[in-house]
Amino acid sequence: MSEVNIHSFGPNKIPNEAYYDCRYKILREPLGFLPGSEILNDDAEAIHAFATVGSEIVGVGRIHLIPAESDGSQPDHPGPGAAICPPFGPLITSNARPAVQIRQMGVLASNQRHGTGSKILKRLEQEAFSQFGAKYGFLQARENAVQFYQSQGWTIIDEPYTIPKIGPHHSMMKSFESSF
Repeated sequence: MSEVNIHSFGPNKIPNEAYYDCRYKILREPLGFLPGSEILNDDAEAIHAFATVGSEIVGVGRIHLIPAESDGSQPDHPGPGAAICPPFGPLITSNARPAVQIRQMGVLASNQRHGTGSKILKRLEQEAFSQFGAKYGFLQARENAVQFYQSQGWTIIDEPYTIPKIGPHHSMMKSFESSF
């Protein structure tokens, strides 16, 4: 496999079409969602990371600061019919702040199992710690991604649940305080 390069930008910048195309191809198209469902209302507020091989984007991810008044629950995508993702338990019962959430992370199948996802995840974690002062990270992992996140130091924190039209998920958490 050719060399993988990791890039990041934001917040206050919108991803380009190639970034969104990759996100759609990995995360939305296989589930039958229409184009546009890969675009989130708060993308401008997020930090984005992506991997390239040559000029092709082969993996993407984003991380945003969870507002102090939020428990992390939110619509899965903009527009009608969006499922509401559940809150993160520790944000309700503890002072796990400042906290960030990773969303819309994935790597093209042809580039999986080569460390690409790990590099994107690490960049997102580092940028969130640096730019937002994040102490804790949260995410909602599809069942088939749980083992990957566990290998990167993330822990399951809630009972499994199903997001309609997407499938089984687990909420996960990681402390960044000793990571950086």
